[in-house]
Amino acid sequence: MNFSKRSKLFPAGVFISFLFLSCSGSSQENTTIHDTDSLPVEKKTVNYLEHIPSHETAKYQKIKDIPVPNGFQRTSADSNSFAGYLRNLELKTENNTVYLHTGEEKWYQDGHFAVIKMDVGTRDLQQCADAVMRLRAEYLYTTKQYSKIHFNFLSDGKPRYYTEYTGADRSWKAYRKYMDYIFSYANTGSLANELTPVKIEEILPGDVFIMKGNPYGHAVIVVDVAENSETGERVFMIAQSYMPAQEIHILKNLNSLSISPWYSTKFEGDLNTPEWTFVGNCLKRF
Repeated sequence: MNFSKRSKLFPAGVFISFLFLSCSGSSQENTTIHDTDSLPVEKKTVNYLEHIPSHETAKYQKIKDIPVPNGFQRTSADSNSFAGYLRNLELKTENNTVYLHTGEEKWYQDGHFAVIKMDVGTRDLQQCADAVMRLRAEYLYTTKQYSKIHFNFLSDGKPRYYTEYTGADRSWKAYRKYMDYIFSYANTGSLANELTPVKIEEILPGDVFIMKGNPYGHAVIVVDVAENSETGERVFMIAQSYMPAQEIHILKNLNSLSISPWYSTKFEGDLNTPEWTFVGNCLKRF
């Protein structure tokens, strides 16, 4: 859930004052939009990739096609698992631009590496935690694990089940209606409460960096993980949506451009992403 979903409850003046907040509605000190020109990186920083996607084109067709940094190998995962599903997500190749639910371009186009091929809907609903829930539900829907599709409401902390909401209707239209229903009444707070904490050293695809806020928070989902067999170090890729509702996209690592879009689990202190800083251990699992 986000501010725009509740905007009809606020006077116009209050709406304008909140419009420029992040999807968390928290203060600017918790939201970090990095300017690559001011990053403290070496002038001769070279990315390990031979191909860096531009805003116009990208050659990687799926997440699993994005090469891992030198010395790393992807962690093992069954093709029918959540990790396997995420790695096989298709990416936009002809237009590597993030679009809002309105069809307009997102104002900030420098923080993403690639864009996932998935509809965002026409309403301002699929934002932060919503994108995480969408990917989880897409996996379960695709693999016909219908009884496992459920998410908690913020109001009472109780789950709302897809099978109860749609009855015997397994159509795409009914499924998307259910997801919009979930997006309207769940947020980072409710999602964080139903996830289980996990150590950063044990990170796997499908895990979620999630941070409650006041009144809202932010979440990004781990879409891939690789490991160095000699050192045991792991690196990961993360994806997000943001405010307003927008296409889900894989984030660049603006603090370590040489391995971007991967992030090392060896980061010190907080996890800095292009549009948010996760403070402390915020990693959780479905």
